[in-house]
Amino acid sequence: MRRLKNAYTTLKRYPTAVGGVVIIAVLIGLSIYAVVTVPYGRAIFLWRGSEDVWAENPKYAAPVWFNLFRSNKLPETIVVKTADVPYAEKEQEVISSSIAKTTTTLQFEYPYEYFPTDEVNVFFEGDYSTRAPQVSLTWITPDGREIPLKTTKAKKGGRYAIATDRELQRTVFGGVRPSIGLFADPATLHDPEPIVLKGTYKLRVEMTTFEEGSSADAKLVVYGKVSGLAGTDHRRRDLTVALLWGAPIALSFGLIAAVGTTAIAFVIAGIGTWYGGWIDAAIQRITEVNMQLPFLPILILVGTFYSKSIWVMLAVIIALSIFAASIKSYRAMFLGVKNSPYIEAARAYGAGNWRIIIRYMIPRIAPVLIPSFVIAIPSYVFLEASLAVLGLGDPTLPTWGKMLNDAYEKGALYKGYYYWVLEPAIFLVVTGLAFSMLGFALDRVFNPRLRGL
Repeated sequence: MRRLKNAYTTLKRYPTAVGGVVIIAVLIGLSIYAVVTVPYGRAIFLWRGSEDVWAENPKYAAPVWFNLFRSNKLPETIVVKTADVPYAEKEQEVISSSIAKTTTTLQFEYPYEYFPTDEVNVFFEGDYSTRAPQVSLTWITPDGREIPLKTTKAKKGGRYAIATDRELQRTVFGGVRPSIGLFADPATLHDPEPIVLKGTYKLRVEMTTFEEGSSADAKLVVYGKVSGLAGTDHRRRDLTVALLWGAPIALSFGLIAAVGTTAIAFVIAGIGTWYGGWIDAAIQRITEVNMQLPFLPILILVGTFYSKSIWVMLAVIIALSIFAASIKSYRAMFLGVKNSPYIEAARAYGAGNWRIIIRYMIPRIAPVLIPSFVIAIPSYVFLEASLAVLGLGDPTLPTWGKMLNDAYEKGALYKGYYYWVLEPAIFLVVTGLAFSMLGFALDRVFNPRLRGL
């Protein structure tokens, strides 16, 4: 205990150690926040969900904080719903005992100088038995122009994609895409670079129901070019989910792998050194054979032909790393301890073999194990990310490596979606840097020969 207290006191003198501890504490806090705010089951559902789960998100949108560095802000996604409009502001008309008409006006401000993406959708959710309500949509611009869009049925889970309405593009906007025609100043509509008409836009929704008790709601989504704290990907997913959950997965994977491989190899080395003879010889021969095995190709074979589960990969990594070259280093340390006077004294008063190994030999060398254990964590974090980048990551988990793999497959760098690559890469680099700074400082604390370097 005193030795650990002295080590702690000495460790505080190293700025790199303090910096590493602070970063690790932030990552742990981020992990706790992710687990509490987005539980595991919810995170898997969101990450594996279809586009319907992220229906209100645009594709390939940059993070919203991009606008902090721009004088001309990029448009954010706008969502307005008929369900949010007070009942008193809706126009009700009873046509017969079973037929009723409700007119709701959705309005929103559009202050941006850029047009939205090529997606403007109206989603419907009808509650009826046999006959779906009929809906008529009219777009009203800030200068008072009324543009009839379409009359359709408000089916359950229905959608009207305004931006891809070819008839609207041909007959109303003269070949200009509706996503531009809806927001363009009419005087510049056919110019090479149309100008956005800023102001208050409205969508008049006339809903006619044909059954007593039936109803329907509409939701207008004008997709922007920025969304969320981390942006979105090709499946509209908010990348914040992967960035948050990448922290607990990476730390858990690295910690379990480092503890498993280091601790087991340490105990095996102690057993072989104490017993000697054929036990020690067998351990050394297995280690030498294992050192010649191709580590990464074996993992690739397991991921390709057996399972990509992160837990299967973790078990294989631990199994392949137990009999690593570190056993020989630990064995050299134990040989120096084996012949120490206090070991001879323990044997003299009748201590058993296991008691000597567990109570006397291992605690003597254990402090030296701490730096190597801490430094090993980022190597396993990068290994998990590398497997994911190679397409061998667990497909069900939102991880930093999986983000990089998706970004590579979709050509993020070539298309200019740099945030998609930089965000997980920065998290990986910072994680590796934090554990490396702390590990090297610990190495100086527990190895006095390095303190003066």
